[in-house]
This record gives sequence, structure tokens and C-alpha cells, in this order.
Amino acid sequence: MTKRSIVTIPDPVLREVCAPVDTVDDDIRALSDDMLETMYDAPGIGLAASQIGILKRMFVLDVAKEDAPKEPMVFINPKIVWSSEDLSVYQEGCLSIPEYFEDVERPAEVMVQFLDREGAEKEIRANGLLATCVQHELDHLDGKLFIDYLSKLKRDRVIKKFTKQAKLAGKD
Repeated sequence: MTKRSIVTIPDPVLREVCAPVDTVDDDIRALSDDMLETMYDAPGIGLAASQIGILKRMFVLDVAKEDAPKEPMVFINPKIVWSSEDLSVYQEGCLSIPEYFEDVERPAEVMVQFLDREGAEKEIRANGLLATCVQHELDHLDGKLFIDYLSKLKRDRVIKKFTKQAKLAGKD
């Protein structure tokens, strides 16, 4: 397993739409292992492939409580097939937008179909934090960020702040 670098805004790769994974093979399993190591090290509870600069439709999650055993999940080619009309609000953050948190409203429950790390077809009904994380990470695969749910004013402020930081760090 290899820890990868996490891409931060304003990097344009975060706005790209990811391509489906054709075959779940050893390379994809190794990538999922790298993503999990990167996510745990950050530390975070979710990481999409685009956040490490790889435009593949996959993400990893672990929403286990801090004092509980790890429960890593790998989602390959995920697709939400049902969303509840009930909404919930969670304070979201993102490894690609470090140390910035805002409340975001999303469907409270979702049904998601995906392939697991072994390529087996799965379907889960997610609620609570898991539902929020699935939607957040799936948004990454479509080039969308949680700040896109905020007012234009808040979103513009965040982008301006990170663009300025990137220029100061010589990343522009």
C-alpha cells in the first residue's frame, strides 16, 4: 500500500467527471488499498479516486466510530438508484478543502448499487452519516464538491481563499 497525495481546490481535476472502471482487477484492488491508506492517514472518512488525481468511478469509506474496529468499504462504479424525500443536514468537510466545514442538506436515505473490491455486485440502503458520505463521494465522481451546495457568496469566498493559498505555495 502506498499513501498518495490528496488534490485540493482549485485543482481542475476535482471538476472532472470520472470514467467507469472496466474491470475489477489487481490494479484496482491495489488502488483501493492505497486510497484507504491515504484516507486513514489524512485522517478522513471518505476519499474518491479523483481526489488523488485518478479519474476512475470509485471511492472508499469508513464511517466506523473512532473507538470501534475499522470498517473499510470500497465502492466501484456506484450509482444511487433511490433517494428518500426526507432530508437531513450534516456538517460536511472534505480532504480536498482542508479545515473547512459547512452544513449541507441531502436526502436522508439512499439506495446505492456498486461493485465491491472483489468485483461482486452489491446494493445497500444507507442512512445517517453513511448516506451523507456516499452522496458526498459520489458527487466527487461527477466533478461536484460539497461547496456547490452553498450560497454563491460562501462558495466564492472558499475558492478565493484556496486559490490564494495555492498561489502562495507556488502551485499555480
